[in-house]
Amino acid sequence: MVVCGLPTWKVTAFIEANIVVAQTIWEGLWMSCAVQSTGQMQCKIHDSMLALSHDLQAARALTVISSVLCVIGLMVGGVIYIISAIFMLVPLCWMANSIISDFYNPQVPASQKREIGAALYIGWAATALLLLGGSMLCCSCPASRNSGYSVQYAPTKRATPNGEYDKRNYV
Repeated sequence: MVVCGLPTWKVTAFIEANIVVAQTIWEGLWMSCAVQSTGQMQCKIHDSMLALSHDLQAARALTVISSVLCVIGLMVGGVIYIISAIFMLVPLCWMANSIISDFYNPQVPASQKREIGAALYIGWAATALLLLGGSMLCCSCPASRNSGYSVQYAPTKRATPNGEYDKRNYV
C-alpha cells in the first residue's frame, strides 16, 4: 500500500554533461513532484485518468487490486498473499521495463528520460516478503484434518477404600 502511494516510481535521470540541474522530478501513480535545488517541493495530482499512459493506468489498477487482496489475505490466508504478490509484481516489472526502454531509446529527449525510483525497489522487496509469507502460511497448514489426538493417554487411577489403587481395566 505504501508503494502505491509513493511518488518515486520514476525519478529524473542525470544524463550527459548536464549534472547541475535546478530541479529533480518524481513521477508516481497518483502525482508528479518537482523538488527544487532550494529544497522546496511541489506536487501535482494527475488531473485526468484518461490522459495517463496505458502503463500508468494498468499499474494503478493492479496495485489497487494487490492492496485489496492483501487486506483479504490478512483475513483468509496464504494463497491470497501469493496472488497479491503476483498482482504487485506485474506493474512493477512493467514500469521498470518501460523506464529502461525509454532510457535507452535515442528518440526520447534527455530531459524526458527517467530512472527507476525507490518505490519500485520497495515494491520488489514487499513482493518478495508477500511470496515468502504466503508460502510459509501455505506450507504450515496440516495435510489432513484428523479429529483424534495422536497421543494416547492412560485413564486416571482410582483409590480403593483401603488406600490402594484399583488395578482393574488398566493396561
